[in-house]
Amino acid sequence: MSGSSPAARLQRLFEGQRLTPTQRRIAHSMVRRAADAPFLSSVELAELAGVSQPSVTRFAVALGFDGYPALRKHLREATPAGLAGEGGAEEELNEYQQAVRAEIENLRQLSDLLADPAPVERAGRLLAGSRPLLVLGLRAASSQARGFGYFAAKVHPDVRVLDEGGSMLHDRVDAARRAGASALMCFALPRHPREVVDALAYAREQGLTVVTVADSAFAPVAAHSDLLIPGAVGTGLAFDTACAPMLLGRVLLEAMCDGLPEAQARLEEFDARAAARGLFVD
Repeated sequence: MSGSSPAARLQRLFEGQRLTPTQRRIAHSMVRRAADAPFLSSVELAELAGVSQPSVTRFAVALGFDGYPALRKHLREATPAGLAGEGGAEEELNEYQQAVRAEIENLRQLSDLLADPAPVERAGRLLAGSRPLLVLGLRAASSQARGFGYFAAKVHPDVRVLDEGGSMLHDRVDAARRAGASALMCFALPRHPREVVDALAYAREQGLTVVTVADSAFAPVAAHSDLLIPGAVGTGLAFDTACAPMLLGRVLLEAMCDGLPEAQARLEEFDARAAARGLFVD
């Protein structure tokens, strides 16, 4: 497990495990505090995740260890020499600097994940081939959905953004499916609205392939996604920061463009019209 970021090493440990919602919460908390995880007591981890201490023990057993001490021992042994105890320098930073450093770590984790481009390339083909293309994001994720939809519409002939919930949500999924949609792009960020989980379950029932960008591979939407690519959020400020999910959305746009032969021509046409209209000042 050496040779990559602490968060990436933890993600690999948890991947493929059938974890309960409580256990996914513990796993997510450990990824968020990846550098400290090998040195947390079971009590500290329970408090961090907001669960009971016995839940931490059951979590370790679910991963195949005799108990939490065995899991912690494994994590310490997997920590490359020289990384233990690096938290001292971090503690000298103020809260704003720490939030930025946490986002940098999230981006490093995303970079590690993208070392295998196959999932993103597959997602790009799925999104490019859907006519129309649905883009879903509610509450905290609505800005991600709108941003993705704004740029996607420059190269894709029919993009429909679903950024409001309510009784019309299923109707709009139905309308897109009747029009020929084959895929739905979802942005799912904490706290996860129940409406998003329900909408994804419904979309799959209607035959849509769901591609999801979520804050964690253990997010509640995972069970209703055909392809989930995680981009961690920062939690060091009063409101979560989502640099990694936003960048991941742009990466998926790039992959989608690769699957649209007419993408470059559409961009050039837009630039020509924008220049003729004097649309931009720069």
